[in-house]
Amino acid sequence: MRKSISLLVLFMAMAFTMSMNSCRETKEDKAEEAIEDVKDGVEKAGDEIEDAADDVGDKIEEVVEKDSI
Repeated sequence: MRKSISLLVLFMAMAFTMSMNSCRETKEDKAEEAIEDVKDGVEKAGDEIEDAADDVGDKIEEVVEKDSI
């Protein structure tokens, strides 16, 4: 009976330890995914800003060319 209780307690402690480790890994994975999502979003926003700046530059050139003709 004593061995059974000891084995049960040992098993429960091992299961608790493994679940905590698994939870920590899940949080790290989610944090890494969130960082990648933010990085991708910033790159996309930068590309869109660059495109918008090019469009504004093109419009300015068009206005300047019309005024100089």
